[in-house]
Amino acid sequence: MSVGDEPDGELIGRVFLARVIEPGDEVAGRWVREYGVREVVRRLRGGGVPLPGVSDKRWAGLLGRAAAAEPGRDLAVARDAGVRFVGPGDAEWPGQLDDLGDARPLGLWVRGKPSLRMWALRSVAVVGARACTEYGAHMAATLAADLAERGWVVVSGGAYGVDGAAHRGALGAGGATVAVLACGVDRPYPRGHTQLISRIAEQGLVIGELPPGDHPTPSRFVLRNRVIAALTRGTVVVEAAHRSGSLVTARAAQRLGRHTMGVPGPATSGLSAGVHELLRGEAVLVTDAAEVVELVGDMGELAPDRRGPVLPRDLLDAAARRVLAALPGSRAATPDEIARGALTTRDDAIARLYELRSLGYVERHGDGWKLTRQAMISAGGGGRGC
Repeated sequence: MSVGDEPDGELIGRVFLARVIEPGDEVAGRWVREYGVREVVRRLRGGGVPLPGVSDKRWAGLLGRAAAAEPGRDLAVARDAGVRFVGPGDAEWPGQLDDLGDARPLGLWVRGKPSLRMWALRSVAVVGARACTEYGAHMAATLAADLAERGWVVVSGGAYGVDGAAHRGALGAGGATVAVLACGVDRPYPRGHTQLISRIAEQGLVIGELPPGDHPTPSRFVLRNRVIAALTRGTVVVEAAHRSGSLVTARAAQRLGRHTMGVPGPATSGLSAGVHELLRGEAVLVTDAAEVVELVGDMGELAPDRRGPVLPRDLLDAAARRVLAALPGSRAATPDEIARGALTTRDDAIARLYELRSLGYVERHGDGWKLTRQAMISAGGGGRGC
């Protein structure tokens, strides 16, 4: 579709409907599917009987909006602001948004040069609390930066807190990020993020369902989250209280069959309570970008095995470790006692003890053997039962 389509064409019709119909309206989405864009536009312009599924009062409200809609003006304002309109069927349309069914956006206003469809193919949502802690901001920024360095596009909502930290992390790493707004993309919100959203538009993409100049409302924020969930391969929630909007994104991702992940926080933190609730369900615990990519990436993109530090005693063979473990922590022991503790013979125990002495783990005390101070420190107290 192009701006040059005829006035009653698909493009201008969808731009008209974007001004009249609220995002995520499944009744209107069904109208478009069953009757087509042109017929829905004709009815809303007063050219036929009311469409089914809404009350007379609701239909009158839609007609009032339709009378005031100026799709040609919306396209002109968008063009002057460097914004384009992308709808289903367009080469830039991300096909995964079709998973939303009748709640699919009528179209998206896109600000920025890259192809939305190409970027969405390898993208991850990082969302969370607006009033996040320093820990939440740090985790969001670090995750986003590491994901960006691995070639992933970071998608978030442009809000304060976790969203802003995620966008900044990706930008700081020289990576790609997309902000999905609940208002017109020519009027950044929140105002305190005007500079950040402008930078995202220069380096990445700013997108939204609302036409130029439209303002956000609480319901629009909630409905915006379904676009974030559908657009990406998975959603990571960094911090979220029980009533956080980011949980709406995570649950939408689950309904759509996308990966849902959570970054754990302190058990005593109310800002992590919502994340922990997700983790008690179907969400997967993640702590870094490698673990995120292992879930959402291609086959073979595995996170490294997580192990503690390798201690010198880990390099001993099994028989020597059993003899070492058989020595008491606070006194010397005879070879016979050590052999019994290690389930071996006296001669084998003595041979292993001399081997351990050469490595600095044990020392002779008369007829007995005792752990050295080095061995006790490396074992965190050393000896049997530690």
